[in-house]
Amino acid sequence: MARKKGAHAGGHGWFVTFADLMALLMSFFVMLVAFSTQDAAKLQAVAGSMREAFGVQSQSRYSGVIEIDGLPTRANLKSASRIPPEQATNRPGPDDGGGQAHLGGARSGDNKFALAAASLRQAMSDMPEIAEISRHIMIEESRDGLNIQIVDQDGRAMFADGSAEPYQRLRLVLQRIADQLKAMPHRISIAGHTAAARQPARWARGPWELSSERANAVRRILEEAGVPSSHFYGVAGRADTEPLFPDDPFMAANRRVTITLMREAPPMPASSGP
Repeated sequence: MARKKGAHAGGHGWFVTFADLMALLMSFFVMLVAFSTQDAAKLQAVAGSMREAFGVQSQSRYSGVIEIDGLPTRANLKSASRIPPEQATNRPGPDDGGGQAHLGGARSGDNKFALAAASLRQAMSDMPEIAEISRHIMIEESRDGLNIQIVDQDGRAMFADGSAEPYQRLRLVLQRIADQLKAMPHRISIAGHTAAARQPARWARGPWELSSERANAVRRILEEAGVPSSHFYGVAGRADTEPLFPDDPFMAANRRVTITLMREAPPMPASSGP
């Protein structure tokens, strides 16, 4: 059959049209992103869920660009100020009045909490049966000590709605970390937190009663698992007064129980005078 005049000899005429289409699509999506308003918390939650795929470090909570465990990140940033290398730390925290903590430097006494945090993380990584549940656990230093926060996520609560009875997955986590807690010299404070409600609660318990009862339920489980009663410093309910994410007080992650290893001065010897 004779070739028609004017036909493309190479047979690649479609490629130009395809390239134009791709360029138009790219321009369209660039314009969508440019005009959109992003939800920072949701964006960080999506980024955190990619931890396993991209291998973000998990030894330090702030060691990667995105936060581990798929939880949104609060405003904790490493300082850009220059400090001596020997005083650097990857555990930024509030200044307690010593060293260069306000610049991200290591504070005196941080080592014991760093070792405690490493011990807890190692214990959880060695227990495949709680690997999925450990995504609900946040370990970080604060002005009060070392916080172990067991946080709700959408669709994965630690307590039933309006109830102080914990789900079995929470019991399992607490029983596993109790072995580490009872071996540590720090006293323990437990606080329960609820999220803000868009509508009045339909349960008999209010947020203050519910948060305090949940904190006390955690204390009982730890005590049953072997943590001595003398280790407990206090148990309290905070209701929704201390949201983990103040920008979105209704977020599920604001519902949590915080176990704090207290930062306390060493006791004075009995022989010392006033």
